[in-house]
Amino acid sequence: MYPIPNPRPLPVLTPAQQATLREELREIIEYRKSGLSLNWIIGCPLDCGYCVRHLFDNFEMKQPRALTTDAEAAELLVRHRYFRRHITPIQLLNRATDPMLPRVKPHLFEMLRQLDERGLTNHVLVITRWRIDPEDCAILNSFSNIRLTVLVTHSGIEDERIEPVDSNVAAASLRTAFVHADRYRVVLYWRPIVPALNDSDEHLRRGFELSYHAHATVFTGLFFRDQIRDYYQAHGLPEPYFEGARRKVFPEDLEQRILAAASEYGTGSPLFRKTSCAVTYAHAVADYNGHYGIRELCDICPAAQLDRCAQSWRRPDLSYTAAVAKDLGGRLVEINDRAVVVEGLSEQPRYLMQHGLGYQVHDITKPHHRNRHGRADLGWPTLEETL
Repeated sequence: MYPIPNPRPLPVLTPAQQATLREELREIIEYRKSGLSLNWIIGCPLDCGYCVRHLFDNFEMKQPRALTTDAEAAELLVRHRYFRRHITPIQLLNRATDPMLPRVKPHLFEMLRQLDERGLTNHVLVITRWRIDPEDCAILNSFSNIRLTVLVTHSGIEDERIEPVDSNVAAASLRTAFVHADRYRVVLYWRPIVPALNDSDEHLRRGFELSYHAHATVFTGLFFRDQIRDYYQAHGLPEPYFEGARRKVFPEDLEQRILAAASEYGTGSPLFRKTSCAVTYAHAVADYNGHYGIRELCDICPAAQLDRCAQSWRRPDLSYTAAVAKDLGGRLVEINDRAVVVEGLSEQPRYLMQHGLGYQVHDITKPHHRNRHGRADLGWPTLEETL
């Protein structure tokens, strides 16, 4: 085990201070599509205008602060009612700070150590746009049990009002992380790609150049929730879309341009539409989200990955799936060739089912339209046009 520097403890917010935070921030564990998300440290100085911290009313919290200790956070995670050893994917510090900030990364390393020493083989995802040094890579390589993936966020956005952090920082981190990778894997997290902001031919060319410094590349769009749109309007930023959306916005013509550019420029690592597809490809295992059922997602996947997913993908047993949905407080509507469809379940129990079954689980009231890949309807034909 590579020696981990003893972290200089971050100030832990008092109960009175925590009482002023949104309930979502006080709840340090949240189930998201790419994994059970652990966020025991909040606060970030990087000021990206589109940050999801707008959704939690803590965008102005610039100094990282802890909600609990590293050891207590690790214990809360492994004892969580939705956690399953060796199965549940885990995300660390992906909601309210950057895990590679100088004051934060010793705590990240300590959390990785605690999970690894428990003998867990779960996927663990770390997403950053900040600096990664060779010394950091030595520590990341020292963990022998967890399936660790470092996703380096790079956008190429040059408007400092929207993204003050120079994208060259992320590009350098990607190269460093990739060249030193041994036990962990590196994914180029190319996001957010936004029309008329960072989708020029030059932006695309640079993105594909960076794909040579990763085990896999995933591209995606912008969360443009109402709170983020309000921030854009209040600061006079150019709005990329006329309305907000619950899901990520990625127009059809932009996706087609990127796929065409991939053929023109070539890619150093395979291109994926979904995070879990890139992560699992990098580790040579089947996708834990069961995207194989949404077959049009797979038309850009390498043949070897398609084979892995095909061998793992199984239609769930009807009675068992109905019982699971009922136990979680919902109702099974149907199991079709694409997904389990349920009613009355929020996102978190749906993701628990999805990762346990290895099969997509959709809410009947929030349909996933064919070819849109679970993205917002903005920029795609209406159902009437499709019909």
